[in-house]
Amino acid sequence: MEVAQVLHMNGGIGGASYANNSLVQQKVITLTKPIIEEGITTLFCSTFPRSLAIADLGCSSGPNTFFVVSEIVKAVEKLCQELKHKSPEYKVFMNDLPGNDFNNIFKSLEKFKEKLRVEMETGVGPCYVSGVPGSFYGRVFPTRSLHFVHSSYSLHWLSTVPQGVENNKGNIYMASTSPLNVFKAYYEQFQRDFTLFLKCRAEELVEGGRMVLTFLGRRSDDPSTKECCYIWELMAAALNAMVLQGKIKEEQLDTFNIPHYNPSPYEVKLEVLKEGSFTINRLDVSEVNWNPFYNWNVFDFESEISESLSDGGYNVAQLMRAVAEPLLVSHFGEAIIDEVFSRYQEILTDRMSKEKTEFTNITISLTRKA
Repeated sequence: MEVAQVLHMNGGIGGASYANNSLVQQKVITLTKPIIEEGITTLFCSTFPRSLAIADLGCSSGPNTFFVVSEIVKAVEKLCQELKHKSPEYKVFMNDLPGNDFNNIFKSLEKFKEKLRVEMETGVGPCYVSGVPGSFYGRVFPTRSLHFVHSSYSLHWLSTVPQGVENNKGNIYMASTSPLNVFKAYYEQFQRDFTLFLKCRAEELVEGGRMVLTFLGRRSDDPSTKECCYIWELMAAALNAMVLQGKIKEEQLDTFNIPHYNPSPYEVKLEVLKEGSFTINRLDVSEVNWNPFYNWNVFDFESEISESLSDGGYNVAQLMRAVAEPLLVSHFGEAIIDEVFSRYQEILTDRMSKEKTEFTNITISLTRKA
């Protein structure tokens, strides 16, 4: 599997699109908003750049794409008002792999700028937005060209499926039944990828530049813990059921593994310290429910959509479809996709009715050393 060619969220604005199924990711960004504001405030007050360069890595497309950038710009404009300082110009770089729906981003650009102008009644500095396709596991920007880098729910995706996991039969990721070598292979691939990411960003950030990174991770030191593996194990259960019915070939399933790793806080911290280019400002762990509508009052919505909003299995299956469908299609073909996610929804509904299901998030704030 050429990950860079097939890894992207579902584009467009259809029912299975990432744009319509990314509320969990928005909640995570909202949770990290104080850390982002702290980082940009410290950076701006220490350097007062005339031109502020911001990069969002793994930006995807949809309502979340400009959410972080908007919050950063508003935080800087608020500072400028308080300090009676002239607004900087903003250079915004939206990065993702080439398969990302960049067209959707650019279609919503004017709406983003207009919304920003309305919210900032006192005015806002000029904002120049560029799309930058390419893998962040390599150089993407010129040397010393960035002030602030943000990435949310992207760095747990690996650059490739780890080598040496051919014996991970019946599984599609690390699982409770996976052999020990599978856990080792996944961890070593994460180490290589994250170290390379840090080295590249160290070249691209100015001295004192800041990064705020959020991973889908785990609290436990045990990589087989349910908090990171369970949601993929349930998808594997749906695929295995189709193997038993002859709808998927067993060898097809046995050669499919997700290029994904949920690190622990210790693993993230260790790689930063080993690479050596950054100072850690803070490292936080948080949780969000699998169901994006958890704790929402569905009666606030019109009756015809209340039922679907209350169905946690449906909501999570749609979330995972928006994320994983391109990978599944590239390996199994398009014909089985509807049935896979129908079965997956049934399994999720059953499990979520009996267990507490949450995603664990790791957020780290970093400063580029001098």
